[in-house]
Amino acid sequence: MEYHYDEENLKNLRQTYVGKKVVIINMEGEPQYRAKSGIVKSVDDIGQLHGSWGGCAIQPERDDFEIVED
Repeated sequence: MEYHYDEENLKNLRQTYVGKKVVIINMEGEPQYRAKSGIVKSVDDIGQLHGSWGGCAIQPERDDFEIVED
């Protein structure tokens, strides 16, 4: 299933996640990312989170992750 975000949803995703530290619990199809953490650097136009944990983007509607409070 493909998700589409309108501008308001994208704005909310960016406000919620950019600059926050997250830990990946499970990334669908990418078991090597389990338990990796990093800072969300950006949210692209299709709602994927990009950050310092590596090359794959988090897809909020498919992947399990949580914000980590320092």
